[in-house]
Amino acid sequence: MKFSAALLASFAACLLSSAVARDVPLESIISARQNRNGNKNGNNGGNNGGNNGGNNGGGNPQTSKTLDPSVIGPNLAKTGQEGKTDPGQVASLTSTNNFINFCLGKTNTNGQQVKGGSCNSVPMGQLPSTANQPSAKFVSPANLDTIPANKAFTVQLAVKNMATGNFVNPQTNYFGAPQQLNGQGVIIAHSHVVIEQIDSLKSTKVTDPNKFAFFQGLNAPAKNGVLSATVTGGLPAGVYRISSINTSANHAPVVGPVAQHGSFDDMIYITVGGNGGNGGNGGNGGNGGNGGNGGGKGNGRNRKFTRRVARDGKSRL
Repeated sequence: MKFSAALLASFAACLLSSAVARDVPLESIISARQNRNGNKNGNNGGNNGGNNGGNNGGGNPQTSKTLDPSVIGPNLAKTGQEGKTDPGQVASLTSTNNFINFCLGKTNTNGQQVKGGSCNSVPMGQLPSTANQPSAKFVSPANLDTIPANKAFTVQLAVKNMATGNFVNPQTNYFGAPQQLNGQGVIIAHSHVVIEQIDSLKSTKVTDPNKFAFFQGLNAPAKNGVLSATVTGGLPAGVYRISSINTSANHAPVVGPVAQHGSFDDMIYITVGGNGGNGGNGGNGGNGGNGGNGGGKGNGRNRKFTRRVARDGKSRL
């Protein structure tokens, strides 16, 4: 704020005349005014502090908008390169407040599937013990099986250490809560099956995650440890990769307690229709190559196949 010289001079004259009239030093008047302002600001600060305290959950740490110091990880302030390290390591990003404002200024995920990319502030959550790490294996079809084209079939997936059947709304709560464990220390979860067409059994071409022939969330609890999905109408002739995607209730891929572990998911390859594969012989030398070619010919006749995506509500994930 700008003041004119005349206004400042007038203000100074008033202070001086007041001090002279009351025989009080000018410094005392200025000090008193400053103290009054300080008290007002202090009261405002106290009021704001009290209001903020109320807004921050009234003592409940799970509704508070402030970070409890007891959950701050001291190792998060380290780059990991402070001592002797393995060659090739890079310094970690560091934080002294658990990265609570890491997504500031970025697009907030906010429980939604943001195709343009976003930043998610929700913590990773609970991690199981090594004894309770999840695992999965396809039961049917078997790896390298050949099945008829355009005929319905059922995919069966055996799972272990997953409390299946837990599936939140993917439109409002996608990645919207931390991974949680049940009373037995097992991840509260559900699974998915995705089928992608590939060039051949020997193909080394990297796939495009945006393209798939079939996708279905396995949202019901496993029966005797097995989850199932029916591919209604089957698949056109060709070679396919079938994968599992095991996730927590809020759709984030399951995570474990240690870096070195076996895969939490499974993947198999099948031939649909055509002349190739010949069951288990699909991987044997020239026959394996013919299997791929057989699938390729089938694919040539059915270049455009129908994408079958099973949905639960607007989306099944």
